[in-house]
Amino acid sequence: MTATPTPLTKTDNEADAEATAADTAAQASDAPEAPEAPEASRDSSQKASPDDVFTDEAEDGRDGDEDGLGDDAPPAGPVRTGIGAGAAAVVSGALGLASLTGTWMGKVLSERETLLGQIKTAQGGTASAQIHEIYADSWHTTAAINGGFALLALLVGAFVLARPAFGAPDAHPQPVWVRAVALGGLVLGAIGLLLSVGMYFDLFATLPSTGSGS
Repeated sequence: MTATPTPLTKTDNEADAEATAADTAAQASDAPEAPEAPEASRDSSQKASPDDVFTDEAEDGRDGDEDGLGDDAPPAGPVRTGIGAGAAAVVSGALGLASLTGTWMGKVLSERETLLGQIKTAQGGTASAQIHEIYADSWHTTAAINGGFALLALLVGAFVLARPAFGAPDAHPQPVWVRAVALGGLVLGAIGLLLSVGMYFDLFATLPSTGSGS
C-alpha cells in the first residue's frame, strides 16, 4: 500500500504576517506623492549677499537723484536773499549821515585850504583877502565835500527804492527794513544837500567883514 503525501499547510503566524505585509504595501501605493517645492520658494529661501544689498541701495539712490526726489536735491528755483538791496540801503543811510556830520576827507581838504591861504597872505594882504583865503575857501571846501556825499546818498537810496519797478516782477518783494533804511538815507541825503548848497553860496551865514574895506 502506497503512502499518500500530506499537503504542506501554512501556520497561523505566517498567514498573519503575509496579510500585514500586503496591507502595508497597499497603503503605501495609495498615499499621494509629496508635491515638489516651487522654484520661487526655493529662490526666496536663499540668503541675499551683501554685495546685492549694496547694489540695490545704490541703484535706488541713483534713481531718486535722477527723478529729482533725493533728500539733498536743490530747490526748484533760486531763492532771492536781497543781500545786495540791503547793503545798498545801508550805504545810502551811511552816506546821508556823513553828509550832515562831515567826513575825514572834508576835514583834511579844509585844513589844506587853510594852510594855502596862510601861505598866500604871509607876505601881506588886506584883511578881506585874508578872510577869503584862510576862512572862506576852507568853508566852501567842506560844504562841497559834504554835498558830494549827500548827492551819493540820494542816488543810492533812489536806486534801491526804484529797483523793484524795473525788470520782471519778483515773487519775493523787498523786505520792509530795506525800504525803510533806503528811505532814511534818501531823506538824510536831501537834507545834507540843501545844507551844503546853502553853506557853499553863503545863504545861511555870510563871510565876516572888517567893515572898512581895507
